[in-house]
Amino acid sequence: MHADYIIIGAGSAGCAIAYRLAQAGKTVIVIEHGGTDAGPFIQMPGALSYPMGMSRYNWGFETAPEPHLGGRRMATPRGKVLGGSSSINGMVYVRGHARDFDTWAEMGADGWAYADVLPYYKRMENWDDGGHGGDAAWRGHDGPLHVSRGPRDNPLVTAFVEAGVEAGYPHTDDYNGAQQEGFGPFDATIHKGERWSAYKAYLKPALATGKATIVRALARKVVIENGRATGVEVQRKGKIEVIHADTEVIVSASSINSPKLLMLSGIGPADHLAEHGIAVVADRQGVGQNLQDHLELYIQQAATKPVSLFKYWNLLGKAWVGARWLFTRSGIGASNQFESTAFIRSKAGVEYPDIQYHFLPIAVRYDGKAAAEGHGYQAHVGPMRSKSRGAVSLVSADPDDAPNIVFNYMSHPEDWSDFRTCIRLTREIFGQAAFAPFRGHEIQPGADVQSDADLDAFIRAHVESAYHPCGTCRMGAADDPMAVVDPECRVIGVAGLRVADSSIFPQITNGNLNAPSIMTGEKAADHILGKAPLPRDEATPWMAPDWQHTQR
Repeated sequence: MHADYIIIGAGSAGCAIAYRLAQAGKTVIVIEHGGTDAGPFIQMPGALSYPMGMSRYNWGFETAPEPHLGGRRMATPRGKVLGGSSSINGMVYVRGHARDFDTWAEMGADGWAYADVLPYYKRMENWDDGGHGGDAAWRGHDGPLHVSRGPRDNPLVTAFVEAGVEAGYPHTDDYNGAQQEGFGPFDATIHKGERWSAYKAYLKPALATGKATIVRALARKVVIENGRATGVEVQRKGKIEVIHADTEVIVSASSINSPKLLMLSGIGPADHLAEHGIAVVADRQGVGQNLQDHLELYIQQAATKPVSLFKYWNLLGKAWVGARWLFTRSGIGASNQFESTAFIRSKAGVEYPDIQYHFLPIAVRYDGKAAAEGHGYQAHVGPMRSKSRGAVSLVSADPDDAPNIVFNYMSHPEDWSDFRTCIRLTREIFGQAAFAPFRGHEIQPGADVQSDADLDAFIRAHVESAYHPCGTCRMGAADDPMAVVDPECRVIGVAGLRVADSSIFPQITNGNLNAPSIMTGEKAADHILGKAPLPRDEATPWMAPDWQHTQR
């Protein structure tokens, strides 16, 4: 088997690349270990907690014991299915702040400033504001990726935004437009009541051209001959074979599997490869390093009125929600229920938001377990730019072995003060008049948890990953010893090989990572095709006018 291009991974970036290459008339083979996204658990937005817990759809990675979290092993789900993590995620759509991408450019990712990437966001989007306003001039309207807003008809959803404004924060009509900072409606990759994954948006249309093919197999390593990638060794139906690339190999296997594949292929820290008997093709010290993520806490409040989604949290309620969705693609099941959000600054002197909120009109865990107290609501909150860094490394040279993952969560002292700030600011927001008709007691952390020491103990025990790993094949200048790929996504030191997914992010972006991952695929496709990048868009984003002196 051979094609012009081989893409490893049918995830957010890989699907976008496949579509643009096929559109340009190139032949593409997409290697994906996971299977079809068929089935209601993936397609129904309201069932989002289910696919992440299913080994059929999830690689099921977990960290080594995290040293600063009492040795907890943390779940690190990654999609093992067509669409990758876009098929099992929460469907939240966040571009990131303009300053995130300007920072990338300052870190050596030349050509990835906000003015460079904004045109790609517009190219990929097909945006529908659902009648809730928005910033149409900043959005794309005819791209493959449908982005929409939920109905926002639960009173708790609007109370959250009102409370934020009452607390002195700005309102934003579109955090993906000119102004990220503030409280407002959430965007989601949902279309006509169904999850709109990268598979639906990009790979299905690519397959329809006849130029793209899916091969279901486990990628074992990139085949490199005389310093050039020539194909991919895969295990398929119990046999090992090589699929040949006539032009290039593109690794889009996630921030966990992309560095693992590079190291298995001889690209990585030479001493680490030698430990596992792997011949060194390119000594790139940055492979697997720079691992970043977002952590979050759920601040939960009981509700004194039966307004939350808890009324559906029983067998009969779930059956009603499921049946309504199945027959009409409407109702509670047609929304991911993340319908209000906020991006705020933690203190004066912070230039742009460093805290994100996901508001949910029920008190429930990510695994779908509702709080025993009954009706309630919660805000998922966490800092956006932790200075902690971890690493992905090999356990062995066996491709079947999961890699060793250590995020070093909470290893930087500022992480602890940042999280305490998050909790205290959230309590203040929940204490506003907008919540007065509904506000019961604080379920979690609980009103008695007030001192720094008590808050730290709560954080250590309850903090969870937001499932935004990135950074392990960092993009940077070609002469940067810790960079893995150059600004055109080419692996430094190996010809015919690129990496394009969240692993190349120099620094984690503000918010959820699905949108920037797809944007990375869109932009990488132009580099792969040798096209001139889209013209820069110099629109000026809103910044808090007195950020040096005020927190809000």
